[in-house]
Amino acid sequence: MTQLKVGVEEVLLAEPRGFCAGVDRAIEIVERALARFGAPIYVRHEIVHNTYVVNDLKAKGAIFIEDLADVPPGATLVFSAHGVSQAVRREADERGFSVFDATCPLVSKVHVEVAKLHKLGYDFIMIGHKGHPEVEGTMGQLDQGIYLVEDVADVERVQVVQSDKLAVVTQTTLSVDDAAEILAAVKKRFPLVREPKQQDICYATQNRQDAVKVLAPGVDVVIVVGSPTSSNSNRLRELAQRLGTDSYMVDAPDDLKPEWFEGKRRVGLTAGASAPDILVQQVIERLRALGAVSVRNLPGVQETINFPLPMGLGDKSMGTVGGS
Repeated sequence: MTQLKVGVEEVLLAEPRGFCAGVDRAIEIVERALARFGAPIYVRHEIVHNTYVVNDLKAKGAIFIEDLADVPPGATLVFSAHGVSQAVRREADERGFSVFDATCPLVSKVHVEVAKLHKLGYDFIMIGHKGHPEVEGTMGQLDQGIYLVEDVADVERVQVVQSDKLAVVTQTTLSVDDAAEILAAVKKRFPLVREPKQQDICYATQNRQDAVKVLAPGVDVVIVVGSPTSSNSNRLRELAQRLGTDSYMVDAPDDLKPEWFEGKRRVGLTAGASAPDILVQQVIERLRALGAVSVRNLPGVQETINFPLPMGLGDKSMGTVGGS
């Protein structure tokens, strides 16, 4: 059997990478609820799409559920960062839960836009991935009049009731380039469509994709730290691959395969917005074991956005969010 020649010498770290302000806030909401009210705290859906984070919160007393019928009367419930439909909000209210909403404020912004324009008589085209909880939450703001498109072919097929008052909204964690292509098709088919004043794709998704565009051309292979369910992590891996660089996504350092690095001298490393820095550091240690002697950060955007916590969980500032 031929022995692999793993030639890793250097690791380049994308900047920014890892946790965004919305993820930081969502995790802190669950941790503060546990500290204030004690275990268990129920969370509808994974608070963020990361296995390590979810398992860590489970160990602290969080119980993750999909069906509100699984939550006992009088319990404390947290909505995940992805947001929920109006039907879920009504059910939680009817069941009398004490609710803390960890919906990312940038997702909430999209929900507010939908509600506002709906009152003005608009219908909507939503660009996003079918089945993703954020998409289900946004589409669930209305009972009707919102149509999902996943690609350019969907735009050609979609049948809308009215095209004179039509607005477009977008899942916040899409590929920036893919979304732009789909939006162009929407505008071509529906010239009167109303766009958001600011694009719906969030700053963190944009920044991490821009960082991969800088990283990928200068390395032999890109590793993305992120869970399979994480939309923004998947988009980072796809982007690096599209730029012509072999790329792989890992949920944990044990997922790394030595054969990925055969003949590869320089490794690029990034992490999705829901992946904690501890996993990045563990991956770096594995790469050192494969021969890497140099680890350096590429220059990039320094993120300083922070979001306040909900009422009832303290008024402490979230602090500055860097590219952790």
